Amino acid sequence: MVHVKSIACIGAGYVGGPTCSMIAKKCPHIKVTIVDVNAARIAAWNSDKLPIYEPGLEPIVKECRGRNLFFSTDIDKAIIEADLIFVSVNTPTKKTGVGAGYAADLFYIEACTRRIASVATSSKIVVEKSTVPSRTASSMRTILEANSRPGCRFDILSNPEFLAEGTAISDLENPDRVLIGSLGHAEAKAAQESLVEVYANWVPRERCITTGLWSSELSKLAANALLAQRISSINALSAICEATGADIDEVAHACGRDTRIGPKFLKASVGFGGSCFQKDIANLVYLSESLHLPQVADYWRQVITMNEYQKSRFSARVVTSLFNTITNKKIAVLGFAFKKDTGDTRESPAITICKHFRAENAKVSIYDPKVPEHQIWLDLTEPGVTDDAALLKQQVTVSSSAMDACLGAEGIVVLTEWDEFKTLDWAKVYDSMTKPAFVFDGRGILDVAALTKIGFKVERIGRGNTEL
Repeated sequence: MVHVKSIACIGAGYVGGPTCSMIAKKCPHIKVTIVDVNAARIAAWNSDKLPIYEPGLEPIVKECRGRNLFFSTDIDKAIIEADLIFVSVNTPTKKTGVGAGYAADLFYIEACTRRIASVATSSKIVVEKSTVPSRTASSMRTILEANSRPGCRFDILSNPEFLAEGTAISDLENPDRVLIGSLGHAEAKAAQESLVEVYANWVPRERCITTGLWSSELSKLAANALLAQRISSINALSAICEATGADIDEVAHACGRDTRIGPKFLKASVGFGGSCFQKDIANLVYLSESLHLPQVADYWRQVITMNEYQKSRFSARVVTSLFNTITNKKIAVLGFAFKKDTGDTRESPAITICKHFRAENAKVSIYDPKVPEHQIWLDLTEPGVTDDAALLKQQVTVSSSAMDACLGAEGIVVLTEWDEFKTLDWAKVYDSMTKPAFVFDGRGILDVAALTKIGFKVERIGRGNTEL
């Protein structure tokens, strides 16, 4: 068994950065080098303004950086020096070709694997950290063995991440489980134990679950699919609640008290977002179709269908409530990140809903405390496809505060559950708006009774008539 003294992580994104920063903190005897081809991103990791926002991450990076944590663009040097290499690169959904819209694009995984094979001068443990389709490791192994130097051995492990953005640091510090899959022969088992030994510096060994490689790869897709399924289930019920006068929060609470169900992921909203849920379910759909399991594919596809329906249903409710037109009306959008405590906008429901508002010719004013302005512009256009930036900036403004976004608005739409929106001076907001003043709570975080008392007309997700 190899006692790991040097780790390289290829990919300095939302997974590789926090994960390997935590390893550096908990394993001061291990040198951890995070590398990326994106020089600007590496420069940001080496600066006082990190490229990603994650509560608790910055102190860890500043504590370890320059001691046993390094950020670099010298990928080859990191590969050569490492005992263990995490592959943590992007696996986006294909936009064209076979499997477009569903299959994962493994271009970066393959390029990374070929780079390791061509550069490595000694045996390595190669760890899939990216979320990948089942049996991707088989392709990686074929490439490594076909391109490696004589005497170099590569053992492939699967170690999927189960982080939730916004709580990633606490998830890493106190994980429910660490899953490590291997092929099962003696050398692979030894490599598996080497990675267990790294995590055992702070994770109890009973939480380090060792499985077969294919089970580990599939477990990540399965976990995200099951979580997304719960969200789509409660969102489907929220539509029924709005039609019947029931309250989805009361229904979710009643169901969540059942120990067989539990309360987590039963919060109705405008829909799920983030880099994983939609991508992983789409991947599962494509995998099912590839295995000639059309009924299974249809089952999981419906989770995505429900998520898209929830967004369009919410947008339509805004238009209907505002007297069936929002043309030239100012709509304030509070929140653009896909969830609170992150600046990540990937697959954020806000993107789709803002595009719906644009199609209805509304004037949209957006505020988010952590999403950079340039990211909002990027998300609302498709450079190279339908780049209408000039027209966009006639319809959309990005505000520096919630108060500024709401000034003169006819409707306020809450799309991210940031805590600051709960404590806004809502009376002051009301005074600044065109009357009647509407609030559309897409996250179920606001005090409906208090807002109604001020004078707002409040529409809340999963609740029908909110007039008290």
